[in-house]
Amino acid sequence: MSAPKISGFARMEIIMTKDLTEGKPFSLILKFAVPLLFGLLFQQFYSVVDTMIVGKILGSDALAAVGSTGSVNFLVIGFCMGICNGFVIPVAQQFGAKKETELRRFVANSTWLCILFSVVLTLVTTVFCRVILTVMRTPDDIIGSAYSYIFIIFAGIPATFLYNILAGIIRSLGDSKTPVFFLALSSIINIILDIVFIYYLKTGVAGAAYATVISQLISGICCFFFMKKKYQILKITKEEWKFNSHYAMILCGMGIPMGLQYSITAIGSVILQTAVNSLGTVYVSSMTAASKLSGFFCCPFDALGSTMATYGGQNVGAGKLERLGKGLKSCIILGAAYSVIALVIYMLFSPQLSLLFLDAAETELIANARLYLLITGVFYFPLALVNIIRFMIQGMGFSGFAVFSGVFEMIARATVGFGFVPVFGYAAACFASPAAWILADAFLIPAYIYCIQKLKARMNPKTED
Repeated sequence: MSAPKISGFARMEIIMTKDLTEGKPFSLILKFAVPLLFGLLFQQFYSVVDTMIVGKILGSDALAAVGSTGSVNFLVIGFCMGICNGFVIPVAQQFGAKKETELRRFVANSTWLCILFSVVLTLVTTVFCRVILTVMRTPDDIIGSAYSYIFIIFAGIPATFLYNILAGIIRSLGDSKTPVFFLALSSIINIILDIVFIYYLKTGVAGAAYATVISQLISGICCFFFMKKKYQILKITKEEWKFNSHYAMILCGMGIPMGLQYSITAIGSVILQTAVNSLGTVYVSSMTAASKLSGFFCCPFDALGSTMATYGGQNVGAGKLERLGKGLKSCIILGAAYSVIALVIYMLFSPQLSLLFLDAAETELIANARLYLLITGVFYFPLALVNIIRFMIQGMGFSGFAVFSGVFEMIARATVGFGFVPVFGYAAACFASPAAWILADAFLIPAYIYCIQKLKARMNPKTED
């Protein structure tokens, strides 16, 4: 039997894109997630290299300055990334349904919305970032450096939107490999710029921010020119470029809840970071180093989550609901296996890994970082479930549930930050994320069952006798 014809697709596009509605879910998910994982690792590479150079060249105070901005950075940049991830869900659904004109209209309207959001968010965050750092009780000895770093990151929000929306569109077409190549190139540029700005030009922590923004801008530009040249299906006509309120509403209905989910989750992180800041620079530095390592090791969970968003979107678009449960089961098996591997690595090598950011003489900081990694590592399987189920639900078209799961995470982190850190100190802060993941799972698991039932009822309505 011949494969179904997809009009408008060039031969190159058929090779590069991937239809996740046909074939064994386990192998499809694994093949799609692995390139995506490398892309996420390169993204983390930006952050890790920044932290390594800052910590080794500028010292622990500079490391604390960068670390103290982590939660507010996630609050804003996470919102940007969430919006982009939401905007590409209709693209994945239309790709699965083979509706090319609809796909291009969603791409065009997502472009206009990204421009609008990037301008507004850049203006608001750059104006108020010092106020935010003050409210967060950033220690006086590092607030100046923290402001220098986060101001530049916020000024680079348009670059964040550019890369994330374009990479998201490419992934929604089933191509998880292409963005990785551009991130690999930009990560090399990031390292070079880090050294030039910090070591040679003596720009301090601001240099790390410059390197991050410039590198991400380059990767976004590369994605743009690649898409323009290679994807015939994305050749948008003048008529399709027109702003359409109907498409914009659908996109906002997907994107804004996902952005809010990131931000609401980050509010809990901001509260927790505020509590840790009150403990002093030593604990801020410890958690910064540990969080950077944890972020690197959590990339597989993010890759599996993003994979399920595309998998869910394409299969819902194709009307193949029976594949959703099979894909979810396969992904959970992968997440569980990696959770065990990560914990074993933490148990054996966490002190050595901390030396990437800390000096061997800083024994207290290394011990604190190890404690954080071991506690969070024990609870990595609940984190796997959070990412897999939440992104699957979003890909299925129920982005609103992402907001509620974020609320549960916020409640858990805020409770630990307000109620336990002042009493039990740093050790309590290490349990904040595990508590957030468990509480989110308590909501997401029944939410997934509800969404499946809702889709089945919608696509297979019962007729009354």
